[in-house]
Order: sequence, then C-alpha cells, then structure tokens
Amino acid sequence: MAEKLRRRIQEIQANLEAHPDRAMVSITAASRVVDRDGWCSEVKVRDHTLTGDLPANFAGTDRGPKPTEFVLVGLATCHEVTYRVMAESLGIPLDGVSVTVTGVSDARGFIGLDDRVRSGFLEVRGTVTLDTPASDADVARLRQMVEKHCPVLDALRAPVPVTMEVVNAGRAAKSAAAGG
Repeated sequence: MAEKLRRRIQEIQANLEAHPDRAMVSITAASRVVDRDGWCSEVKVRDHTLTGDLPANFAGTDRGPKPTEFVLVGLATCHEVTYRVMAESLGIPLDGVSVTVTGVSDARGFIGLDDRVRSGFLEVRGTVTLDTPASDADVARLRQMVEKHCPVLDALRAPVPVTMEVVNAGRAAKSAAAGG
C-alpha cells in the first residue's frame, strides 16, 4: 500500500510541476437549516452530506458535530494525512499515525455576553502519535515539513481573507411577487 501511495504522490507532484495552472483548488461547502426548532443543519461538500448540530446542553439535538468540532476534525484529519504524505515524500517509514486535538473556547464570546471574549477557540492543542522506526532526526524533519505544509494548520495559524455576502431571499421573493 505504501508504494502505491508514494507513486500517487509522485504523480501528483510531477503533474503540478508540469502544469502549475492546475494547482489552484476551489472547495465549496454549504449548510442549511433542517430543524427550525433546533440547530440541526445539513452540510454538503462535494458528494458528501454531513449533519451539524449543537449539543443538548445548548438546546441542540446532538445529531452531529457542532461547527467548531468540524474545525477540530479538519485539523486532526488534515494533520494525519499530511504526516502520511510527507513521510512518503521524504522516504521516512511510517507504520501508523493518529492525531488528537482539543480546542478550548469560552461560550460567552459566541453567545454575545462579553465582547472582550473571543467567539472562537482560545487555544488548540494536540498530540500526534507516530508508529515509526525512524530516527529522532527524521521524526523532527517530518514534523517540520508537516507543520509547514498542513493546509488546515496553516488556515488556523495565519489570517485568511474571508468575505461573506448576505442575501435576503425572503425579501427578494416578496419583491419579485409584488412585481418589483
């Protein structure tokens, strides 16, 4: 299996090196309310449908992760995959990798009780567990490459320009129905 992954990574690297115009990737995720009496959402990305919700202690029905948990899932999964990709690229044997991350937040920021409190995570900490016969120097080199190239880690550590447009579909529908 490792050889198959190594070959695929090499193919992708060669393809992107030969065609840098193909390197730009656009990802779209959409979320919509499915429970007007609660917080349950249907989340779509590519051909996948996920459920987002809030826990019962926040008046949710706990049918799926809350949005900040999706962020942690993204970081853990991306870090694990990036370790595997970088190990293959560097030729470092990696028999297994698992990642656990914990985010700490203060609900007063989200709920609007204290504008001095961040609404997002105050801190995120994690543990990466590797199963490898590699030397400490190789593990350090692998860690350095992962921390430099993990997309979700990069998105969390560095500000990303975000713009959000608001469209009032209810008002537009009423205006169209009124002939305006």
